[in-house]
Amino acid sequence: MVLIKWAWLRDTLRLRGSVIPAVLPRSLACGGFGGMISLLHWLGMPVSAPLLASLIPNIVLGLLLVFRTNTAYERFWEGRKMWGSIINTVRNLARQIWTIGIEENPGDRQDKKATLYLLVAFAVATKLHLRQQPVNSELETLLSHSRYSKLKLMNNPPLEIAFWIEDYLQRQYQSDRLNVHQRIAMQQLLNLLVDHLGSCERILKTPIPMAYAIHLKQLLLLYCLALPFQLVSGLQWWTGLIVALVSFTLFGIEEIGVEIENPFGTDANDLPLDAMCSTMLHNIEDLMMLSPSNSTDSLQEISH
Repeated sequence: MVLIKWAWLRDTLRLRGSVIPAVLPRSLACGGFGGMISLLHWLGMPVSAPLLASLIPNIVLGLLLVFRTNTAYERFWEGRKMWGSIINTVRNLARQIWTIGIEENPGDRQDKKATLYLLVAFAVATKLHLRQQPVNSELETLLSHSRYSKLKLMNNPPLEIAFWIEDYLQRQYQSDRLNVHQRIAMQQLLNLLVDHLGSCERILKTPIPMAYAIHLKQLLLLYCLALPFQLVSGLQWWTGLIVALVSFTLFGIEEIGVEIENPFGTDANDLPLDAMCSTMLHNIEDLMMLSPSNSTDSLQEISH
């Protein structure tokens, strides 16, 4: 019980991953404005205006904030589902390539391994593409030197990697190491990977409409600046503090929507794409430690 309470308190006071650094300056500015209104009221100036409470109805602002946050979370969750499916599809396609493809000579095993690393490279390249980062050393360890050099010239590296995987499957089929049903099944999985790439690009390149985002920010600012005039007659010198707290709440909700709107970045609240790519690499390396039944090693074991 003590550990649970401590964990709750630790999460409550945590700065990393929270919106406090982003919204605190705005909240303090609104609180300072509220303090200035308190001073003017103390000096006898007619700054109290309770009628401003009807300027922006609370329910209107609340609905706008809820819609903004829900829309952003839908994008975040859809991105998570796409990457979950990418992980599963890579596992399934890697398993089929490793176990179904016939190995007639030692070079076939190396081709298989290179293709399995291409699957991981597809995921890593997709991550870099969505983050709008250039091809880097993460991919260099997964590709041959010639392919790595060529990939740096591509506008859409994941599609080029998908082409290389497709080329491998086609060569296997033409050399009768895959039958037509196996070829179609693998092709469908590869197509699914490309479809998920397109879905992630759609999330990335279809942001919340700018007019909506701007209007919400304008309403939030107008509401927070009008709030001291509504509260000063009752709260007196407490006006600045209460305005700062209310502003912190509203700006925080809006900032959460901004944080999760693009789930593919490198912020603390974005998807852990680096960990997902590492998981896929570990899965592939574990798979390559197993010997498929149609491999040369397995055939020798059976003969003995």
